[in-house]
Amino acid sequence: MTKKRTKTEITAVRLDKWLWAARFYKTRALAQEMVSGGKVHYNGQRCKPSRQVSVGGMVKLWQGHDEKEVVIKGLSEKRLSAPLAQELYLETEQSLKKRQAASTSRHILAAGMANPSVRPDKKQRRQIMKLKQQ
Repeated sequence: MTKKRTKTEITAVRLDKWLWAARFYKTRALAQEMVSGGKVHYNGQRCKPSRQVSVGGMVKLWQGHDEKEVVIKGLSEKRLSAPLAQELYLETEQSLKKRQAASTSRHILAAGMANPSVRPDKKQRRQIMKLKQQ
């Protein structure tokens, strides 16, 4: 009979498992893809999905338009509820400020762009595609 592990007994977990358990990515396969693609760095270095992470490590990752820097506070091999998953990490103050500034600049840029009142028809779409290919 196997003994159940708790959060405190685990000393190291695979990076892709931790990212999935902390709810940064929806599936483990997506977490593996992001790590392999260079979108996730552990302690400032690019690594493989099988890299063992431990408490106190720094993870830098991209989610959509945002770059996050988090410090690992806890380890888990299982996907937890959102409130429990947020206890596994702590986002740095610098990262929060950087994300807020990027969000503000995106909102300002979007406010300056006028939305078209109607969608282009088939002929107009062809003209647009032709123009883009030039």
